Amino acid sequence: MSDSWKLTLPCTRAEAEAIDAADDLGIDPAPVLMTSEEVTDDPLRWRLDAYFEGKPDKAAIAAVRALAPSSTKAKATAERVPDADWITLSQSGIEPVHAGRFYVHTDANKGAIPAGARAFRIEASRAFGTGQHETTTGCLLTLDAMRVRGERARNLVDIGTGTGLLAFAAMHLWPGAYATASDIDAASIDVTAENAELNGIVLGNGPRQLALAVAPGLEHPLLIGRAPYDLIVANILAGPLIALAPSIGMALAEGGTLVLAGLLNNQADAVLRAYRRQGLRLAGRIDTGDWPALRLRKRVRHGHDRVTRLGPGGAGETPGFGNW
Repeated sequence: MSDSWKLTLPCTRAEAEAIDAADDLGIDPAPVLMTSEEVTDDPLRWRLDAYFEGKPDKAAIAAVRALAPSSTKAKATAERVPDADWITLSQSGIEPVHAGRFYVHTDANKGAIPAGARAFRIEASRAFGTGQHETTTGCLLTLDAMRVRGERARNLVDIGTGTGLLAFAAMHLWPGAYATASDIDAASIDVTAENAELNGIVLGNGPRQLALAVAPGLEHPLLIGRAPYDLIVANILAGPLIALAPSIGMALAEGGTLVLAGLLNNQADAVLRAYRRQGLRLAGRIDTGDWPALRLRKRVRHGHDRVTRLGPGGAGETPGFGNW
């Protein structure tokens, strides 16, 4: 007979996105954490479920509650879940996602992989961005549509990577590209490295390899040194997307593509205005529920101040700035 316990607390979407691996809680064994929407498209109505192997004490409950400051007034009582595999139970309501040529699943819900699909195993308990949320699905569909149209990417970066999924997907579509993934949260980069191993992604700084960096936005020597990028993906929140517009706009190569997500429909105009100021225009949009994925292109300019690759013509050279 198992001794599984579940603690449920309300949280916000912002808190859900900040919740990552439970290793930093100082709880052994670490609980499995799951976040989900209580009310569709309401950023204030999310839920945090924590699954424990054994009854949690007051300290463990307090540690989980600290992940969701908005739950201060909510009752925090753990309930026993008898005779259940607590990890499987925590993921029991999650369906795999089939978006374009991609199939995203957990270990517990793999099911039958569709013919011709590239499957990625991303455990839902580890971080936001498993493919379950409309923002990630919209990005997957956008990237797939780009490949169908014959668009190319030789140097790409996934900003705010979370689990690494969107970087993995882009590498599958453009296997010869230089690829980079970054996140402000060091735990997310640890998770990305683990997921890379699970999914056969090689880490490194060369083509067909994924380079990783812990950074707020693009503030890291690796990210600056590998620019300009012909593809940037940023699935974060509307506020950070607007704040990052100048640096992202500068890091994107002329004629390059930017995929933005993590914003609601009523935030799209403000985000687009910020990027139009950087010389980008809307080239396409995929709406999944109230969550749009925006595809933008950077206009081509002429003159001495153009950002260029190092090396003659950029062909075959390690990516890097000519002028920043």
